[in-house]
Amino acid sequence: MPATVDPARREVAGLYSAHQRWLSSWLRQRLGDSHQAADLCHDIFVRLLAREEPVDAREPRAFLTTVAQRMLFSHYRRQQLERAYLEALRHCAPALAMSPEERAIVLETLVEIDRLLDGLPVVVRRAFLMSQLDGLKQAEIAERLGISLATVKRHLVKAGMHCLLALEP
Repeated sequence: MPATVDPARREVAGLYSAHQRWLSSWLRQRLGDSHQAADLCHDIFVRLLAREEPVDAREPRAFLTTVAQRMLFSHYRRQQLERAYLEALRHCAPALAMSPEERAIVLETLVEIDRLLDGLPVVVRRAFLMSQLDGLKQAEIAERLGISLATVKRHLVKAGMHCLLALEP
């Protein structure tokens, strides 16, 4: 590896060469699919390379396990979103059918929205989605969720700020 490579990248390269095979095997055991495991393993190391701060893993396998568990959670969540979306498509009229490209774009958008809303309390997320996707007015959201109008307003502001902060580089 050239001497001009920054220490953080060198550290990730070291983690990769020492633990990639083990991590791939660990993922394969959980997923039951060697191709998905290889893809997820690759995504983990790409994500580590994109970090601005050094990894500094004193216990590399414990660190990689934690990162992998988070990636698995995201993977399963994405699969769940995809299944729900495909199920919703089955109930649409044939005239509303989309091309595979359009479906892929919509699915990616749903995953991105899910990522942006990640970390918010469920009621805040629901209020935001009712407002943005269902087009409900704040009073209707308050009634459906059984909360005050002021609380709905706070939830919408919180969700909006959360999305804005998540979009910042």
